[in-house]
Amino acid sequence: MTTNLKHAFEKAKKQNRSALITFVTAGYPTINDTVPILQGLQAGGVDIIELGIPFSDPIADGPTIQAANTKALENGVTIEVCLDIVRQARAKGVSVPIVLMGYYNPILAYGEQRMIEATKVAGANGYIICDLPPEEAVKFRGYCAKQGLSYIPLVAPATTDERLDVLSKISDSFIYVVSRMGTTGAQTKMSDTLPQLVKRVKSFAGSSPIAVGFGVSTREHYLDVGASSDGVVIGSKLINVIDAAPENLRADAAKEFVREILGRTDDTAITDSLSDNDNEIPYQEIASEETQFNEVHKCSPHFGQFGGQYVPEALHTCLAELEKGFDAAVADPEFWKEFKSLYPYIGRPSSLHRAERLTEYAGGAQIWLKREDLNHTGSHKINNALAQVILARRLGKNRVIAETGAGQHGVATATAAAKFGMKCTVFMGAEDVRRQALNVFRMRILGASVVAVQEGTRTLRDATSEAFRYWVSNLETTHYVVGSAIGPHPYPTLVRTFQSIIGSETKEQFKEQNDGKLPDAVCACVGGGSNSTGMFSPFEKDESVKLYGFEAGGDGIDTPFHSATLTAGKPGVFHGVMTYVLQDSDGQIHDTHSVSAGLDYPGVGPELAAWKANGRAQFSAVTDAQALEGFKILSQLEGIIPALESSHAIYGALQLAKTMSSDQSLVINVSGRGDKDVQSVAEILPKLGPQIGWDLRFSEDITKE
Repeated sequence: MTTNLKHAFEKAKKQNRSALITFVTAGYPTINDTVPILQGLQAGGVDIIELGIPFSDPIADGPTIQAANTKALENGVTIEVCLDIVRQARAKGVSVPIVLMGYYNPILAYGEQRMIEATKVAGANGYIICDLPPEEAVKFRGYCAKQGLSYIPLVAPATTDERLDVLSKISDSFIYVVSRMGTTGAQTKMSDTLPQLVKRVKSFAGSSPIAVGFGVSTREHYLDVGASSDGVVIGSKLINVIDAAPENLRADAAKEFVREILGRTDDTAITDSLSDNDNEIPYQEIASEETQFNEVHKCSPHFGQFGGQYVPEALHTCLAELEKGFDAAVADPEFWKEFKSLYPYIGRPSSLHRAERLTEYAGGAQIWLKREDLNHTGSHKINNALAQVILARRLGKNRVIAETGAGQHGVATATAAAKFGMKCTVFMGAEDVRRQALNVFRMRILGASVVAVQEGTRTLRDATSEAFRYWVSNLETTHYVVGSAIGPHPYPTLVRTFQSIIGSETKEQFKEQNDGKLPDAVCACVGGGSNSTGMFSPFEKDESVKLYGFEAGGDGIDTPFHSATLTAGKPGVFHGVMTYVLQDSDGQIHDTHSVSAGLDYPGVGPELAAWKANGRAQFSAVTDAQALEGFKILSQLEGIIPALESSHAIYGALQLAKTMSSDQSLVINVSGRGDKDVQSVAEILPKLGPQIGWDLRFSEDITKE
């Protein structure tokens, strides 16, 4: 099957043209449309077809393919459906090579080797995986080679020579070159530097053909790009053409589009059939199994089996620049001097004090509160935001972007940007914009632009995806201030490093107030992991100190409406990292729910995932009603209105304290204040209030109550 892909390029070369490769999403616009569309593409004269496996969170793709993915999933497309489409297409005479293209998590969930074996039986020729890093690609390519399938590597304009060398060595059919930084989508003009890029890739590629994609939409583009490459890939424009066609003419529209791109004026068949001995690939065509790739990192990208950089090749450049800058900054005393000079601005050190009435209420362990809610802007988020803005300035950036759920990270980033005179854009799910209107207004007061993301669940997950897409397209001027300990390396390490001031202060303050002793337990809420890793990491090697994280249990983990990733998730790849993920059996990311916008995320930081796996930390879920009870108790017993995120930790820690003796102590990280959540609490009280015996409704004349 690899031979068949090479043959497609050879055939096109004999016809004095570049091979035409088209992309369509399986199951779009409908499942029943897909096979006729593939037939239409073949009839038009296409050389290779990329069949997209839809994924719920395609961070490398622009709006057109995002929409196609969403619609295909709504239509019920699964891995099995994709494979069945290939089987049906082959049975109905589609003989051109078909390459499955998608993201890693659905393949991982299905089982890599099982998937490859099933792909061979179905009749596809190989794979393009958008977010597979070279070290994983080498392994995956080995599985493909054993079944006679091809693995097509992706390279970007800024791919390093080291990565190009490895990716070229594992290429056995062709190399896919991304024409520009950014996401997929039709463009009006191709890059002027494309010929130089192709020339550079060819210097590594040896005999492997080069196909160029991203932005190609017209015959002029096809001829222009084809002048320097062996193949041209068109995706978004074709999907738009199919979408605009009448329901019964979609296959014809695909056929005519291909004919237009190729400049064909006749219907003479120009497609060869599959070779009978296509699976018999000479051994010398397979790159050595000894091919390895191990980039040098000052800080390991992995936490046990978790972590890594599962990102589109274009995004690797952003991460490499950031990692280099971060490594240099944390090794530079001047960086820490500047950061620590901002402690008075933040309000550090934040206080640690014993909660007397809360302790009395629990009737067990002594309860202490670490008051990150007293920081400037009202949460722990300001620690990381200021540090990253200083880092951005060192990197020469003049603009920062951020994602936010509850809005606290957005407010903190907007605050840091205002202090240092930088432009700021915050991406926020449209539903969170509604829930956190006060924080949206605060961001705008501070001079930030707020982008309401309408795609998907319209929450933190979608805001994060959109921020990554924007960043990869604007690297030269922009730094992405990730707010939690999530995402690809170096972000989990970077955020934890800047937030570890929480745990470090807690350790020293507690020892000062308790004759050098350490607490028996520390507690924090868990969403992505910024406040919990910040609290836990300084205690990681203190085995006498137990670490407890409390997640958003929503309506209960026995329902679909929760965000308890560590409690109910399973390992997978999401937003560039291997971690625990809330996903279905097909590797699609679950929608989530929480009364707290800040915990409404289907993934979690890889360091927390590792602590769960090795038993260093324990995690449990707290329901919406229980969190509301924690909110009420801290407010009424200590006069502290906590954020709904922190309220999960309050409730969970109270239950823990009841199981401990009075000579033991635990510390709760109160990660944020709750004024931002008052409106949300008022909205949810009619539903949840009766469950916890809390009714704040009053008569029209409050003086009569």
